[in-house]
Amino acid sequence: MRTSFTPAQLVDPEIAASAKAIRKCVHCGFCTATCPTYVLLGDERDSPRGRIELIKAMLEDGGPPPASTVTHVDRCLSCLACTTTCPSGVDYAQLIDHARAHIETHHVRPWPERLLRAVLAGVLTRPGRLRAALSVGRFAKPLTPLFTRLGLKPLSAMLNLLPQGVEDRGVTQKNPVAATLRGRVILLQGCVEPVMAPHIREAATRLLNRAGYEVVLPKGEGCCGALSEHLGRADEARSMARNNLAAWTRAGQVDAIITTAAGCGTMLKAYQRVAGEAVPAKDILEFIAEVGLPPVTTPSGLAVAYHAACSLQHGQQIKTGPPALLTEAGFDVRTVAEGHLCCGSAGVYNILQSDLATRLRDRKAANINRTGAVVVAAGNIGCMTQLAPVLSVPVVHPVELLDWATGGPKPAALPPPQSVIPVSA
Repeated sequence: MRTSFTPAQLVDPEIAASAKAIRKCVHCGFCTATCPTYVLLGDERDSPRGRIELIKAMLEDGGPPPASTVTHVDRCLSCLACTTTCPSGVDYAQLIDHARAHIETHHVRPWPERLLRAVLAGVLTRPGRLRAALSVGRFAKPLTPLFTRLGLKPLSAMLNLLPQGVEDRGVTQKNPVAATLRGRVILLQGCVEPVMAPHIREAATRLLNRAGYEVVLPKGEGCCGALSEHLGRADEARSMARNNLAAWTRAGQVDAIITTAAGCGTMLKAYQRVAGEAVPAKDILEFIAEVGLPPVTTPSGLAVAYHAACSLQHGQQIKTGPPALLTEAGFDVRTVAEGHLCCGSAGVYNILQSDLATRLRDRKAANINRTGAVVVAAGNIGCMTQLAPVLSVPVVHPVELLDWATGGPKPAALPPPQSVIPVSA
């Protein structure tokens, strides 16, 4: 695709990177078949190819973008399924993140939108504020139908996503490390997951200890910056990245920085682009696949539907390892149809674009139900939160199942075995 950036514009590294990405697009259209919004809406402007055209025009023109461009960029989930199918290697992540930052800087949204986006950025990235907000939200949850009737869709969407209970238990370091210490790793503490599902971090710690790795939780670490990046708040995301880089430096030498939230892992692997410094980031499932699963002691044979988070399969290009680990651990892994399509979570997409997110969620849930599995394994807290309310089976993180299979406790979300009632003679 031809571009018309001026030499003065190309001095900007972001413009130069985006221009390079745009020029790689040959308009082949392979991306349209895997783009969730194009599959739902059939509008070329809601396909990656169409959005690239809009982003190109917006960046070349500079200044405030047309309202229609903002609409179609906002509808992008950043699932990056297009990057998996693109034969030309277009760096779509660079383009969509740059477009959002440009819109944030040059476009004035209506004040309710500005307020909502500021609240999301200010609350979800800080565990203390999120814990308080969830406590208030549980009292307001019965009012969800009223908010829906009043047209307050973002508020209704947030309340619908609330889990039954929230408890930040922290991580207990009482798990014995294997006799032979193989190394030490940092486990990203994150912001949303430790409040909404602290048991995931606990399971990851046990599994890593069992595999022979000391787990380090650095002081001063904070949000990875993914949510701010998706909201177009590029400077804020860059500041968060630099804060984490400093915290990890103080923690000393480690073999890897492990994440249990796939969305965070995608962000960490983009730190070279975001903050100018690469880090040895690994998803927990990626790392365990490399170092080896500890011996399996509790093979259950449970039928597990593996939901591949977009940030894992497309953002990090980790596809076969997680289901292979679950199979190795003794689970009957079921493939979910249309596994390449997003569930609609996508950070805060299910709040900002709740109608589209709901359609994607229901489509994903229907495909999961067809597997006949008794549990769903999803490697991202956003996907787990999005799917849990509409599934009749529990949703757990794969690391919980791997921890259980190798000697840890059974995931609390799994129901106890049904008791057998003897039949009278």
